[in-house]
Amino acid sequence: MRQLHIELAEIQSDALRGGAKGPGRTRLEGMTVRRIMGTEIEYGISVPGQPGANPMVTSSQIVNAYAARPELSKGGRARWDYEEETPLRDARGFTYTGALYDPAENLADEDSGLANVILTNGARLYVDHAHPEYSTPEVTNPREIVLFDKAGEMTMAEAALRAAHTPGIGPINLYKNNTDNKGASYGAHENYLMSRQTPFADIVAHFTPFLVTRQVYAGAGRIGIGQDASEHRYQISQRADFFEVEVGLETTLKRPIINTRDEPHADAERYRRLHVIIGDANLAEYATFLKVGTASIVLAMIESGAFDGSLAVAEPVAELRAVSHDPSLAHKIELRNGKRLTAVELQMSILEQAEAYCGPDADPDTREVLDQWAFVLDALARDPMELADMLDWPAKLSLLERYREREGLDWGAAKLHAIDLQYHDVRPEKGLYHRLVARGKMKRLLTDTEIIDAMTEPPADTRAFFRGRCLSRYPSEVVAASWDSVIFDVGADSLVRVPMMEPEKGTKAHVGELFERCEAAKDLLDVITAD
Repeated sequence: MRQLHIELAEIQSDALRGGAKGPGRTRLEGMTVRRIMGTEIEYGISVPGQPGANPMVTSSQIVNAYAARPELSKGGRARWDYEEETPLRDARGFTYTGALYDPAENLADEDSGLANVILTNGARLYVDHAHPEYSTPEVTNPREIVLFDKAGEMTMAEAALRAAHTPGIGPINLYKNNTDNKGASYGAHENYLMSRQTPFADIVAHFTPFLVTRQVYAGAGRIGIGQDASEHRYQISQRADFFEVEVGLETTLKRPIINTRDEPHADAERYRRLHVIIGDANLAEYATFLKVGTASIVLAMIESGAFDGSLAVAEPVAELRAVSHDPSLAHKIELRNGKRLTAVELQMSILEQAEAYCGPDADPDTREVLDQWAFVLDALARDPMELADMLDWPAKLSLLERYREREGLDWGAAKLHAIDLQYHDVRPEKGLYHRLVARGKMKRLLTDTEIIDAMTEPPADTRAFFRGRCLSRYPSEVVAASWDSVIFDVGADSLVRVPMMEPEKGTKAHVGELFERCEAAKDLLDVITAD
């Protein structure tokens, strides 16, 4: 079938007249933490009693089990639209031919047989190689990242429960972590929309010191040093030992601190999507909030040319690991100018510049990030264990130290490794993080009711609203979707593609009323065409 193209951004609405302030930023005056952002989390997976179980099969069972939910199974399952994806385009100005990649890794779902579900909240749940992955819908602020990231956790917990009650499958355990401690690592990625006008060299120069040191509040904690955890002691980050170069396109081999994939899923002339692959999968809500909130502020400063390069790290990869390996936070990082700072001191220097840059009139979202950033860094400088009720790595370390002291164990003890893993179990009744929450031992930003609602309801202020509402209102007529388009089959001789190249178009304010009065997808498309 041929395809008709209808540009969603062309719909006229009072909500659209005025436009965005700038690429990657929302419509707010002055500097703001708000921008288009999202996360992608690959979950660890195991089958009790079956260590040799095929991880791709079990991951597909997880995704398909969740797809049996009533709101997802009442229509034909929409496939993922790969037509506009360009994973081999590099931000440094060239495109790989594919020689560095295994073509099998880039097969579409229908070719590989791997499961894929597009959710009514605008998120994507699918199999990425050997793991089930949840990609949040696009949101505009750090608190909503926490909300939809947590919705992903609940989604995975429900999927595992549904799989356990599916004939022929049985229990499958899922973990929101980043390594099997046998040499394998799986990702917790972040995405930030930026201005295309920002030189990529500036991102490398000024974002690298931030990422090397951000782990002091964003690390998830891990027993074991080295990719195979051969040295038995505790470190701050689960991912630090798996990064080998400063800049590159890879995500699974020779992982870079700065990833160069240039695939904006938006208007490529205006936008760059910075794909951040260095970071842990957090359970603590404040850790996730700070991880993405501070990153967004730093990126805004880079876009504005606010940094002078004085914080450049001499050996970023080596220092990344050295910081992670020292939970006392005493390690001194050598800068290119010869100065030596601890990771906390370097973060404080960035925060000081951010406070000056944002000024006293920062919007409430930005102010909240700045205040929490300052609070956490001050506590880390005194004693990281003061934050055992806010951040993952101190929370886990507190549990492990109490058990070590009670049982007289060293760091190589199998029981400690079991506790380490159990912290990340997504089951509310089994996961140690969730048990801390139930006992009031972890501070929260959200309520369970908010998170449950976010499992099915899309964010109101991005194009994810349009995607999610199309899937919930017209499930049998949506044949495919992606981050930047929805494809309909309304019974004519053509499929109709609605591009969504502007992430702040297709919001509730923009198109919400259309869904109220359009009973069928054809009615919606007729209105869009008429406008």
